Amino acid sequence: RLIKAKKNFPRPLRNFRPSVNCPTVRYNMKKRLGRGFSIDELRAADVNPRYAATVGVSVDHRRKNRSEETLRANVQRLNEYTSRLVVFPRNKRSPKAGDATKEQMASAVQQTGQAVMPIQAAGSKAHSRAITDADKKSAFQTLRLAWSSARLDGLKKKKIKEKEDK
Repeated sequence: RLIKAKKNFPRPLRNFRPSVNCPTVRYNMKKRLGRGFSIDELRAADVNPRYAATVGVSVDHRRKNRSEETLRANVQRLNEYTSRLVVFPRNKRSPKAGDATKEQMASAVQQTGQAVMPIQAAGSKAHSRAITDADKKSAFQTLRLAWSSARLDGLKKKKIKEKEDK
């Protein structure tokens, strides 16, 4: 891995991948790295799919965006990545527009690690609190009472109607 890193110096070891939801009901609240960015995400971030493949952005032409939320999140990830990106010029004598300056090239650091811009876990843990009287009520009793009142609702209404008729 170290030899590969030295050989590809300015490039990251791994490609940049999108954030996607895990499949199935059991895991769909979790996020993971996907195979590649969809064409719609690349268009929204003003990145050409062919250019994206040359600067280390994974592209998956088969992927569809099924929610606006993930589309926006991945466009934001792409924009952040492209703002951090340092593109070395192919020809050092005549750099093109958008290529890095000599100072940027000198201060460039290679991304090593499992993922480029890994996904941050949403840290929403429950905090401890004092137990109230409402919490001390039995859940079974509450459910049983609600079930029986729903079951007997029609009978109660019928008896009230009969009393009013008399």
